[in-house]
Amino acid sequence: MTLRSLAVGLATTTVISLATPAAAYPVDCAILLCLAGGWPASAECAHARAVFIARITPWPVEPPLQIWNCPMHAEFRRETPVERLFDIAFQPSSPQQSSLPALPFPAPIPVVDQADIDISDPAYDFARSIRVYQTEYRRHRSSDGDCNVSSTVRLGTYGEQGDYAWHRSSVDKLPPASAFSPSSGCNDYYFRSVFVDWKDYEGTYGFEEVRY
Repeated sequence: MTLRSLAVGLATTTVISLATPAAAYPVDCAILLCLAGGWPASAECAHARAVFIARITPWPVEPPLQIWNCPMHAEFRRETPVERLFDIAFQPSSPQQSSLPALPFPAPIPVVDQADIDISDPAYDFARSIRVYQTEYRRHRSSDGDCNVSSTVRLGTYGEQGDYAWHRSSVDKLPPASAFSPSSGCNDYYFRSVFVDWKDYEGTYGFEEVRY
């Protein structure tokens, strides 16, 4: 069973209790799990996605997934990290699952704005797939007839253990899914946005863009 089908299935069963208040679980555990499963339809995943997008809505622009706030190493009753993640993310005690994907059992590592377990295995690439582009672009023709262009692009990425960092980037690196589309020539054009994209556990692409 894939992580996507598992997450979708759980979203429609009593394993994920819809009566649990959204604030009753660590939201970053829910973001991690729902992102991996392609954001399946459930109250918890709807809340997780709302928080994920709200964090990139200025100001300030924050890491949309803050994996260091998800205590994945806090539970030892389950046999796999995914089982523990379900337990942590949605309710204090969930029924035993018999067909969960066997992701590698990670060793604990110190928590310094990164995951508290080793997530370097490719099985966790979905967590590292998130990219955040904060863009400001302005183009206009001056009174002297010169075409003036200014742009600032910051790219936020996740490292091997879920640590987050900002880097300089440029508008030519913006994903095709972005609404950034200046015409040729030097017509006035102003664009500001924060764009986030990702791939879920099965490699399906997703994105959101916030204009401001």
